[in-house]
Amino acid sequence: MCRNRTLWSTVFGALACMAVAGHPALSRAQDMQFGVEETGNAGPATPPAEGPPSEALGNALRLYTQERYQEGAVQFQRVVEGETPDAPANVQKAQFFLGKCLYHLHYYQSALALFDEISEQGRKHLFFDQTLQWLAQLASQLPEPAGIIDKIGRFGVDQLEQFNNADNADLYNQLLYLMGRSKYNQGEFDKAIALFEKVDKRNKWYIKARFFEGISYIRMRKAQPAATAFRSIISAIDDGEVEGVDDPERMRDLGWISLARVYYTAANRTMPDGERKVDGVLLGNAVEAWTKIDPESEYWLDSLFEASWAFFLADQYSRALGNVHTLNSPYFRESFYPEALVLKAVVFFSNCQMSNATAVVQQFHERYDPVKTKLDEMLEKYKDNAQFFEFLKKIRAGEANLPKEVRGIITSALSDRSVLANLEYVSLLEQEEKALSKSPSQFSSSSLGARILQDILVAKSFAVDQAGDIAKARYNRLIDEMQDLSNQIDTVEIETLNFQRGQLSQALQAQQTAAGESTGGQVFVSSEHNVWPFNGEYWRDELGYYRQEVTYKCGR
Repeated sequence: MCRNRTLWSTVFGALACMAVAGHPALSRAQDMQFGVEETGNAGPATPPAEGPPSEALGNALRLYTQERYQEGAVQFQRVVEGETPDAPANVQKAQFFLGKCLYHLHYYQSALALFDEISEQGRKHLFFDQTLQWLAQLASQLPEPAGIIDKIGRFGVDQLEQFNNADNADLYNQLLYLMGRSKYNQGEFDKAIALFEKVDKRNKWYIKARFFEGISYIRMRKAQPAATAFRSIISAIDDGEVEGVDDPERMRDLGWISLARVYYTAANRTMPDGERKVDGVLLGNAVEAWTKIDPESEYWLDSLFEASWAFFLADQYSRALGNVHTLNSPYFRESFYPEALVLKAVVFFSNCQMSNATAVVQQFHERYDPVKTKLDEMLEKYKDNAQFFEFLKKIRAGEANLPKEVRGIITSALSDRSVLANLEYVSLLEQEEKALSKSPSQFSSSSLGARILQDILVAKSFAVDQAGDIAKARYNRLIDEMQDLSNQIDTVEIETLNFQRGQLSQALQAQQTAAGESTGGQVFVSSEHNVWPFNGEYWRDELGYYRQEVTYKCGR
């Protein structure tokens, strides 16, 4: 029951579902307020520079105010490189403005490198406070693998208050969310929750903040507040309280499936004496949450499968096998739920239908043993992360020429959102590299052009390695899951043989007795539905409503 046992980690896996969305770019007037004048909401005014600026710095500042960012950036770079007699304070100013020029020129990676250098210096840099706003801006342009969240974590929570006003409401809420994510990454869940709770309920960052609040409570093993956080996501979207949410339907479904997992885990408890206790009310709440997910949702098949285990724990075997029947539909040939056959075998075993259990065991091996072999063979071809990254690119482009046995499985496994975010990051870096090559030669061949290219290539090398590493880890996890499920199905086979020899353990005999006392084999049909025998043909509108009646044969 690999999926069953790892529902908590499944929720954690959903973290990659959260893409960082941006707020609108600041107007030029705001830019000037946060930059040239260095006053207002950006923090304390910058101390006077040590001596007058050089001619190069003066020209660069003038070009910046005229929005001639390319020319200004070249001059700022001269100051940063030490070609001018500017004092350290003026060099820091040039460094900060160079980052802003590169942002406006859409060389986001190089801008990030500069603001990273500033933030590393902390209060030693005159523009440390002002850099926080620009990191938030970059979080709107670069995907999460760029590592901006961790850089924002270098700032103090008190520094966010400089943006707590009506003019900067969206920026303030975004920073609360990003700072909360940083605390979450550091394992400081209480501090993360405190930040997430401050996000305005009417702001678009509210939904993401509530999701990570729920995940934080899960990491702290606090089910009730986690459930409350996930429910707040659902109600906020259903009530239309928040505007500008990215993909609200997906976030709503994510809220429901996360809520179901919380209830399921809370319902399935092991007591101090080792006895398993199932809370029927909580289990019912979990099933109710799973059924809220629409069949068009990307989470629908997951919800059907996960609900199957809940039905099994509730001894509602007909509904458990009905869901398995849907998962085996030809509509979902590319889906991958090998554990569904494990569940099916366990249901038959629990009801002493040993010939059916044995048949399902055989079906599992016939279907999935070749898959495991192919997965192992293909892994041997890609030894390092760079090779695996190229393999990943071919898969995404449909050029990998995968064996049919594993084509859908591998494609699905490597469609993880965190994997795709790394691919997006590499793609954005390649776009910046291409833009640089097309820029005027006096810019691209300058020392600044060389710096931009180096920043892109270093980040790209790291991103390729990281993408390959994550994809390879997903692939290895797939292989490990296959091996674990193979072991589980073998266990069912062994216990089936023990039953036939009369050597079944007392615990398993008790499980079979409990199955006989349940009403799981009965099919309940509401007044709005009719029961029709399955004739071998699947109908789209019947998916998710199938029932397979299970006859209890123990002691007969």
